[in-house]
Amino acid sequence: MPVQYDLHSHSTASDGSLRPSELVRLAKLRNIDVLALTDHDNIDGIREARLEAAKVGLQLIAGAEISVSWGRSNTIHIVGLNLDIDNPILLNGLRRLCEFRQWRSEEIARRLAKKCIQGALEGARAFAKGNIIGRVHFARFLIEQGHAKDMKQVFKRYLVQGKPGYVPGDWATLEEALDWIQQAGGQAVIAHPARYRLSATRLRQLLDEFQTLGGCALEVVSGSHSRDEIQRMAQLCSGLGLLASAGSDYHGPENPYMDMGKLPAMPANCVPVWQSPAWMSSQTAQAAIVPDSSSLSL
Repeated sequence: MPVQYDLHSHSTASDGSLRPSELVRLAKLRNIDVLALTDHDNIDGIREARLEAAKVGLQLIAGAEISVSWGRSNTIHIVGLNLDIDNPILLNGLRRLCEFRQWRSEEIARRLAKKCIQGALEGARAFAKGNIIGRVHFARFLIEQGHAKDMKQVFKRYLVQGKPGYVPGDWATLEEALDWIQQAGGQAVIAHPARYRLSATRLRQLLDEFQTLGGCALEVVSGSHSRDEIQRMAQLCSGLGLLASAGSDYHGPENPYMDMGKLPAMPANCVPVWQSPAWMSSQTAQAAIVPDSSSLSL
């Protein structure tokens, strides 16, 4: 049976609903052989996930999904894979983004309060369980309070551009994000590219800039891509000489369309990122890392 890869997933270290160890156990149950934990703008869950992966016999890839401001108003996500999570340049960059996230969460709460929605910060913090507060945590609070019936509705009413709880991102530049990933020995992947709804011209501009800065792969197979979008991204990869990645973008059971263990096969005209020399080199370096349970507070 072919090796099963899922190179995009989230835990409670960002906006996922499962602890890193629980996520690893689910991946094992779903017959995933290689799992990348790629929480938003942090690597806080990696050590816990590594320890559990060693217990259950699953290969854990250290990753992060870095938020990038691109163009006039676009937020793009860049997944870094095979990261050295002790690299100071990476850590300093992620720390800056986490500080912005903290300020943004306070600002979202202030804006919601102006619309007579009180206690949003405390409510979101309760859902975040001591981790970084994201928009998903505000969304869960708003649903709990009866302001919307589901995730789609709550984002549309409150948390997207032009709505009361929207706060523009002050994220990394594309150049910064790729530098942090490269300094940490990783490979850079544009996450779920079809989701940004860029025109063909703008998408090509993004890919050209990404390649010029050293980016290597496109997330062709994604839990948020339709089959037509997968084929379109596969053609772009093939035409531009980019590698292809695959990831569910799993956050939890509330979104069945981005479920773990249900990704379609990689299109035959793509070269998977895990077959690249850079990936092989990173794997050699990562093999020297032995999970240390003494550093964890489970």
